[in-house]
Amino acid sequence: MVQVINSRIWVSGIIQIVILIGLLHAASASSSDLSELRGYISSFDDPKMTVQDLAFYLVTHNYDAAPRDGYVELKLDGETCRLVPNGDAPGLCDIST
Repeated sequence: MVQVINSRIWVSGIIQIVILIGLLHAASASSSDLSELRGYISSFDDPKMTVQDLAFYLVTHNYDAAPRDGYVELKLDGETCRLVPNGDAPGLCDIST
């Protein structure tokens, strides 16, 4: 019985730590700079990335992005950018403002 209670306390503590780390990461990862965006998209290549994959990737990095017909619409610093997955080319996508 004591072992079950200790396990519950341990699991509860781990969950609280994970939530705290997630909140701290979200607070520090607010992205609104075009150069920071270029860093994210040039950090690796994925020739099979779809528009939905790219939008999901950007949203998980705290960007205001939405998939559209063949491109991702990104709102950044009051501007709307158009990001198109670039297949085999370096980086994840091409950016046009």
